[in-house]
Amino acid sequence: MSEPDQRLFFLLQRAAHQIRTASDRRLLAVAGITTAQLGALYAVRDEPGVTQQSLARALGLRESAVTGLVGRLTAAGLVAKRAHPREHRAVVLELTVQGTAALDAAQPEVDRFNAEVRTLLGDDGFTRTAAAMRALAHWESP
Repeated sequence: MSEPDQRLFFLLQRAAHQIRTASDRRLLAVAGITTAQLGALYAVRDEPGVTQQSLARALGLRESAVTGLVGRLTAAGLVAKRAHPREHRAVVLELTVQGTAALDAAQPEVDRFNAEVRTLLGDDGFTRTAAAMRALAHWESP
């Protein structure tokens, strides 16, 4: 009997690609958004008035990547930019009615995905995997 694959870097990359591809297809069908856009919309919803710099930190992305993402979200009418109340060169981001509707449309698919993964991994495995993913998402490699 062969040992299970222990190449964690490879396995994480493969799992991320598999999940992102399937999730993008499903989310585009029900809400017209990608997983990257879903993450940004969640972050803007959870912190109304967030700046692009803070959004980049929350998503773990470079500011240049967030600039493009926010541009696509504003062009789609999902996010609105407003003048920052204290910093004249900065803007704050807020969900639009369409952004809220996209999140509402996506939620059943997010719930369905979580239920499928919970079935695959079991309750304990799901909880442990979620905790491990949170830890890895905030890990600072030396």
